[in-house]
Amino acid sequence: MTPMPLIFAATCDIAGKVRGKAFPADQLERRLTRGVGWVPTNVQINCFDGIGDSPFGSLGDLLLVPDPQAEVHQAFGAGVPEHFMLGDIVTLDGDPWDFCTRHILRTALARLHALSDARLLSAFEHEFQLKGGGLPYQGFGRAGFEAQRALQETLMGALHAAGLTPDSIMKEYGPNQFEVVIAPEIGLRAADAAVILRELTRSAARAAGEEATFAPILDTASVGNGVHIHLSFVDDAGKPLTYDPDGPCGMSKLTDGFAAGVLAYLPNIVALTAPSVISYERLTPHRWSAAYNNLGFRDREASLRICPVTAKEPTAIARQFNIEYRAADAAACPHLALAAVVHAGCQGIEDGLTAPAASQEDLSLLSPADLAARGFSRLPSSLPAALDAFEQSSIATGWFPKDFAPVYRAHKAAEIAYTADMDLEATCAAYAETY
Repeated sequence: MTPMPLIFAATCDIAGKVRGKAFPADQLERRLTRGVGWVPTNVQINCFDGIGDSPFGSLGDLLLVPDPQAEVHQAFGAGVPEHFMLGDIVTLDGDPWDFCTRHILRTALARLHALSDARLLSAFEHEFQLKGGGLPYQGFGRAGFEAQRALQETLMGALHAAGLTPDSIMKEYGPNQFEVVIAPEIGLRAADAAVILRELTRSAARAAGEEATFAPILDTASVGNGVHIHLSFVDDAGKPLTYDPDGPCGMSKLTDGFAAGVLAYLPNIVALTAPSVISYERLTPHRWSAAYNNLGFRDREASLRICPVTAKEPTAIARQFNIEYRAADAAACPHLALAAVVHAGCQGIEDGLTAPAASQEDLSLLSPADLAARGFSRLPSSLPAALDAFEQSSIATGWFPKDFAPVYRAHKAAEIAYTADMDLEATCAAYAETY
């Protein structure tokens, strides 16, 4: 019997999981317009495959339409080639569905452009771990790198073949931990690229007999796995808009207002960018992650960091200059996380906010009163608290479609309930398995 090649039409849902349906490859042209059938209640499938309370019940029909601009067709060794396409969830009339994460991001990017004539250039920098163990601990060491050279070379080749631009890969500090970096992309493509990177990392690991996990933290006595979102701006002609040598820490007026908005609303959006129960075990002081809504100048404890540049010539500096959002992890859907950050930045621009001075100290040593006096606050320390902060901000919830906030809360409530009777070790293990 001859195998029938299949293409997997996929969506990255609000749990950050890639789900979808496959169809025969010879039906591609038809599926590019007609898609495959989808169900509204699928939005409530959480990361543990339970279904949260759904306002849709058994009612309704949607279409998942694959996008040829987000296609991946890869062969790993002698195995059957993997073929998938990210796509958009639409109504039967072809209109964007409110809870399609790509549509949510497009709306945020359109707001940014309408406000500033700017287009977002961004990249997601990922940390992951191999679950099998057995590597030299040796943070950043060559021995740990060489032990998995073949896997890393396979991954970087797969990323390149998928149309992305590999930047670097290394054995990270933690046990069995690696970091993989790709070049920035414009607009929606950056979030698509983050999804593709995660899927190809898992595939490359499987081909090498390993299992990769992007879970936010595997062991609270050790390191966590973060996602750092690098952000800069260009105009429609590609001219950089992020840098001004006379601006604070080199930020242009646009960047300053955007950064101010992100910092002002960071406590309200962290439920979308660090959305797991164990995310908040990582977002603590002294983990080189993020614990306060502070701007840092080359400070890896800051939630929003002004990154260093190596260029010397002014035009090259302007192209390299970027800011980095650090209060995120791979439990988040990249499209949803980026939409939240962009909307917060847009709010800062609309409201004429200016960013606070960059901090260069250990904020954990300050009292709550001292933090408040300087405009800082501790980020929510649990997922329920983060969800409360999101829902309590009519501005933040207003950035998203009607009913998004209660649907998102119900989705996460089912995830919280799944782990409620687990101890911390078991909870970490559950997330390591699913991500």
